[in-house]
Amino acid sequence: MSEQGLQRARRKMIDAGIGRTAIDVFSHYYGQVASGDTGLIREDSIEPLGEVPGIDDIRVGDEQAREALDRTVLIRPNGGLGTSMGLTRAKTLLEVRDGRSFLDILAAQVLAARRRYGVRLPLLLMDSFNTHDDTLAVLAGYPELPVDGLPLDFLQSKEPKLLAGDLTPAEWPADPSLEWCPPGHGDIYASLHDSGLLDELLSAGYRYAAVSNSDNLGAAPDARIAGWFAATGASWCSEVCERTPNDRKGGHLAIRRADGRLVLRDTAQTADEDLRFFTDETVHRYFNTNNLWWNLEALRAKLDETGGVLGLPLIRNTKTIDPKDPSSPEVIQVESAMGAAIELFDDAKVLKVARDRFVPVKKTNELLLLRSDVYEIGDDGILRAQVERIPGIDLGPAYKFVGEFDRRIPHPVHLREAGSLTVTGDWSFGADVRVVGDVTLGDEGGTIADGQVLQGP
Repeated sequence: MSEQGLQRARRKMIDAGIGRTAIDVFSHYYGQVASGDTGLIREDSIEPLGEVPGIDDIRVGDEQAREALDRTVLIRPNGGLGTSMGLTRAKTLLEVRDGRSFLDILAAQVLAARRRYGVRLPLLLMDSFNTHDDTLAVLAGYPELPVDGLPLDFLQSKEPKLLAGDLTPAEWPADPSLEWCPPGHGDIYASLHDSGLLDELLSAGYRYAAVSNSDNLGAAPDARIAGWFAATGASWCSEVCERTPNDRKGGHLAIRRADGRLVLRDTAQTADEDLRFFTDETVHRYFNTNNLWWNLEALRAKLDETGGVLGLPLIRNTKTIDPKDPSSPEVIQVESAMGAAIELFDDAKVLKVARDRFVPVKKTNELLLLRSDVYEIGDDGILRAQVERIPGIDLGPAYKFVGEFDRRIPHPVHLREAGSLTVTGDWSFGADVRVVGDVTLGDEGGTIADGQVLQGP
């Protein structure tokens, strides 16, 4: 049945206008799933990273940094809808503060860096079919953003969800859109290859790409890192941060014993019996920020060599076809991570950066922080932490979705004096609430009055 399932899946993708490379990549992973490949990376097959160079060790001249940034393009995957937060549009349309969305702040960062360094610095978003129109509508408010005739976005592909029982394309007449899923941000390579944008960038004189998730406002343009990366002559660099006991879920880099290559391992690629190593910050000391630096010429050579099928490690996700209906049919989604391409380059580098370059928003916990006085966000879009230690935030299920979060916490909370805030019950916050120390609000729920000070030990 697997061969028949593959042909049906390929036909479905062709009929939907999916690019040739994306179909070939999907077919590659389909073969792995059909053969029983789990995509797991065993602990005994890797070694933890040792010491890695840090950003504070970088020494780059101002002109060298400027020249490198002038030959750099910013690429931001922007296909996510934020469904885990109850959103139905691009997460980057979500207001961060003062009426400004992620996209507004990203545009401010780009334009400020251009003014400061006198560089071109194009912005290129990888949108999905669901985020393309809304994203471009927002960016139309920044007519100075496009440069060199380059587009502001390109489209990622999509692929069929596969029924877990026989690996045939799932059908769901009640909502046919649920028959499709994104291939993970590892699809960025096939999409660049199919769109022709990689050649277009090289023809326009760009040689480097700074890539990061669009919800990570900490990964602002950095001329110093650009200059350092250009000077190394390396094909690739991944930024990492030192892990703490609170960083147990994110992927990490390691060294593969078989060939000494750097590899990326995510949670979904870790066997249950190896999770104790995966989550131990004393074993795997650094987590992957997904801030990446590419040499575009090296990337094009690798894509030409492989026909666009890079063969990144498989991420096999088992879900239900309707994420909101656990009784709906079980499906397999095949994915890959863009950071996993580090293993393709024997000259790949790793750079340890400060936590201020990793400020993603995956839950309303992080949104509460961004909207608080813990950060200041200037006209240049740069996040500047106002405290030495970022408070720990843990909001209960009542705050999972943004709509419910906004209803319960409609005003910024003052958190500069907080150590942590844990909310398990259903609490509503008034204006100018201040948290001091470590505060826990329990299951009983209630209302926090305007101006109230929550004092912890």
